[in-house]
Amino acid sequence: MLKQIDVKDISELYETPIVQQTAFWSAVKNKLGVSTLAIDYKVNSTDLFENETDNRIIASDVLIIIQQVSRDYCIAYVPYGPELEPDEELQGRFLEELSESIRPFLPDNCIMIRYDLCWKSYWTDEDNFDSSGNWLGEPGVRSQEMLFNFNTIGWNFRKASFNILPSNTVFLNLNGGAENLLKQMKSKTRYNIGLSRRKGVQIRTAGMESIPVWYRLYQETARRNGIVVNDIKYFEAILSAASENTGSQADVKLLIAEWENKPLAAMFLIISDKRGSYLYGASSDLNRNFMATYALQWEAINISIRRGCTEYDMFGVSPNSDPSHPLYGLYKFKLGFGGHIFHSLGCWDYPLIENKYFAFRSFELTTQGFHTN
Repeated sequence: MLKQIDVKDISELYETPIVQQTAFWSAVKNKLGVSTLAIDYKVNSTDLFENETDNRIIASDVLIIIQQVSRDYCIAYVPYGPELEPDEELQGRFLEELSESIRPFLPDNCIMIRYDLCWKSYWTDEDNFDSSGNWLGEPGVRSQEMLFNFNTIGWNFRKASFNILPSNTVFLNLNGGAENLLKQMKSKTRYNIGLSRRKGVQIRTAGMESIPVWYRLYQETARRNGIVVNDIKYFEAILSAASENTGSQADVKLLIAEWENKPLAAMFLIISDKRGSYLYGASSDLNRNFMATYALQWEAINISIRRGCTEYDMFGVSPNSDPSHPLYGLYKFKLGFGGHIFHSLGCWDYPLIENKYFAFRSFELTTQGFHTN
């Protein structure tokens, strides 16, 4: 199925709307002391798509993050990759061959490959929604693994205990322009955007000198929502990483919403290929009735439109309207802008050293996740 598989320079990664598969994301990780690897491969289109009649050679690649999990062992993590998405019935076989093709290029002490797949979930047809339109989610892990391993040789894929990147996100279609988006929004969202303007909320694009401003808002948000806090160096790396002169550049903007020079909210906007992505956001407890977060998102959306983007990724939300979910507030806020929820397959593991893999899984279950409570 796969051919001409080899390591290539990170700068040669192909252009992609997926931020986490760009040379920019590699630069972020490198600044944090994490090594990365780019693998190039080619495949016949008829091996990926059952109804394909014109047998084309498709060139693609994948960015791999090599993460140390102990002094002696590491894992190969593929964030939102591979981008190339075969037909459902052929996905397991394709990913199995890709895994075995990648294996020789990985460190000998690598215990697994973890794919954080942004491929569409198998369980999104109408039978998987209730009468109110709420997604019912995936079946049990055993059923998921049975379907995912269909057509594989080794039946080696395991559903990870949890997903690292969001597996439920909201996408906005930007093709109709700003006026069309305003019409599609919920009336409350449209009102709040106007209210923030009337209150005098201003949006500015900030540089590295404003990282402390961002971090104070971020820490405040984390305390309010019980979220594990990243080190400030992580955000410094995002804002300072350079990907010029590469095939997969990304443009990062730190946007800050202010009222009378007081920061009320901030966010990171990243533009890659034809997609704008809302990566991180934070807000103050002060003047929340000024609706600064609405003004911030609306400015980010308009920047994306001006830059020629065709879609805007609002990132993680709860999978449905269950009020008990910790991301339910984001679900209500983001869907108010009129987008649609995309449910992906999430994290899947391909063990390479089986006994060490299962020991690592057990360890993972005892560690802290995204939320502190």
